Amino acid sequence: MKSRCTTFLYHKAMLCLVLSGLLVACSSQPQLPKLSAHAVILAFGDSLTYGTGAPRGQAYPAVLAKLSGFTVVNAGVPGEVTSKGLARLPQVLEDEQPELLILCHGGNDLIRKTGEQQTAANLRAMVSLAQQQGIAVILVAVPRPTVVLSEPEFYVQIAEEFNITILSGVLPKILRKPSMKSDLIHPNNQGYQFLAKSLYELLMEANAI
Repeated sequence: MKSRCTTFLYHKAMLCLVLSGLLVACSSQPQLPKLSAHAVILAFGDSLTYGTGAPRGQAYPAVLAKLSGFTVVNAGVPGEVTSKGLARLPQVLEDEQPELLILCHGGNDLIRKTGEQQTAANLRAMVSLAQQQGIAVILVAVPRPTVVLSEPEFYVQIAEEFNITILSGVLPKILRKPSMKSDLIHPNNQGYQFLAKSLYELLMEANAI
């Protein structure tokens, strides 16, 4: 009887360890440096950053600025591909001097099917450029423009490679709901609010604010 009880307790303890390990693995994200009081956050990307599909002033950077109290610069260019973004980023970083870069790019590459390998290489170069200047990075995963709205694996791979924080699964959730999108690939004002709130929560979870 004693042996059976000991065995049961042992298996129960092992199960608890496994479950706790899974919880840590699922919730683990790299921590961000604490933003200073006057920090600038740079939102860099294409139309998803610019705010296409929502009224003026309703893009996610504007909403995030209101939520966080920080200056959030909207550096979104509609229609831009990652190769153009990579060429544009150095000057924007020099002009804005951000402490944090929110990189939401790659959607137009996926629409034009320019090749995911090259898209990933361009994103890696942008992340590397920011890190070389001591700028923290949040990478926002963008889904493929298909019915499934799956996110390319390279977003997670890049986040792991550079040990940066990633926001994954949010844009697909937005674009699956008619009430939160303006067309097949763009959120509306409600969708951008949801994106901004998700980023704000991520900033708090990562101890940036």
